[in-house]
Amino acid sequence: MKYDSFFARSFSKHEQKKLGIGAFVSCFILAATFCFLFKPEIRHFRVVNVKVSLRGSPKILAITEEVTKPKKPYFEIEQEKQICNVLHPRADLCEMNGDIRIQGNSSTIFFVSIDEEKNNSWNIRPYARKGDDRAMDSVTNLIVKKVHISQQIPICTRNYTVPAVVFSTKGYAGNHFHDFSDVLIPLFQTSRRFNGEVQFLITNKMPWWIKKFKPVLQRLSKYEAIDIDKEKEVLCFPSMTIGLKANKEFSINTSESHYSMMDFTRFLKSTYSLKRKFAVRLKKNADDDQRRKNKPRLLIISRSRTRRFTNIEAIVTLARSLGFKVGVEETRENLAQVAKKVNSFDVLMGVHGAGLTNMVFLPENASVIQIVGLGMEWVSKEDFEIPAMDMNLKYLGYKISVNESSLIQQYPLEHHVLKDPPGNMISPKGWASYRKVYLDQQDVKIDVNRFRGTLLKALELLRS
Repeated sequence: MKYDSFFARSFSKHEQKKLGIGAFVSCFILAATFCFLFKPEIRHFRVVNVKVSLRGSPKILAITEEVTKPKKPYFEIEQEKQICNVLHPRADLCEMNGDIRIQGNSSTIFFVSIDEEKNNSWNIRPYARKGDDRAMDSVTNLIVKKVHISQQIPICTRNYTVPAVVFSTKGYAGNHFHDFSDVLIPLFQTSRRFNGEVQFLITNKMPWWIKKFKPVLQRLSKYEAIDIDKEKEVLCFPSMTIGLKANKEFSINTSESHYSMMDFTRFLKSTYSLKRKFAVRLKKNADDDQRRKNKPRLLIISRSRTRRFTNIEAIVTLARSLGFKVGVEETRENLAQVAKKVNSFDVLMGVHGAGLTNMVFLPENASVIQIVGLGMEWVSKEDFEIPAMDMNLKYLGYKISVNESSLIQQYPLEHHVLKDPPGNMISPKGWASYRKVYLDQQDVKIDVNRFRGTLLKALELLRS
């Protein structure tokens, strides 16, 4: 009361009114200053418009809320992490969840984002042999664009509720080894977790390739693969992987994957209904009757053009004399037939080459004998020795001598091709000249007396 009477005595009515208005305006200016200074902390608050009349008593005439309603996305968008990894040495990979739209024949994929930061884009060639220009040049370059929801985005014309996986069947696809190493094994790692509920989008689609591996593709996806290069509509997905997860040559690095190479080979055996799970086990003290019934089976992969066995009859005669039942095949038949044939053998043998890829169909604990030609040590180890052990197979390598190579007939003994063959990995630039000499010009004539010990070791492994 004392305060009120003092205030009344000190100021006239007109002055009190002016003071009240001034106080209100001062408070408003202070509030605006606070909002300006601390804008980052309150940027998520709703914006409120306040209209004030300065005539008469201070009154708030109107309060209106302005809430910006963003364009509704096809799928609910969450704050995303980095979506593309282009640093992996073997394959670039994009993994996205949210609103993804692919304009097929434009080779453009849009990832609709709520991130207001600068838009990003990536160039992705969805084939697992990064760094090999010869392979990658034939693979379509896809442009992945991260765009803000407020930007102009193609309208969905076909909507899907399952995830999509985008990959190419170009590069070295068509070579049996690369079919598995570059496409099928990476595709298994990428899509198996979806249990068939995934849509494959294929660029550089080759119908004959799809036909060859149809059983595998149908086990991994319940839906017919889409040739994205011919697609004119805008396809929309809740999730998409562009490129394939690949981390090891013709195998799976378990430290980077939820699967192992044994998971893959078991998947294949189930896909092709292969009956034999394990190789024959020989008894150490078996009588003649038991030996005849449990004769181990040896399959020799023959080649008709390069890296041929030039004395195949002598090798077959040696193997039979040691107790093997021997088959010689080039394995060019229907893949389902090849799978069943290979699965019926206990030992697979061949010169380094794509035919050895068929070890994926061998029963567990079977043996692989790789004939390692001159200059093939490093490639033989990477392509087949390590993968064989990852498949729970037993591995034997037979490194030929100079006298067993046909190169001795083409070069003098002192030539560096014979005297100093490459021992380490060849750079992509040097691959063509390496291949021309050591892979395309070299045949093998096995010294059967020297090779006898390797076949005896294979029999011993079947007893262990």
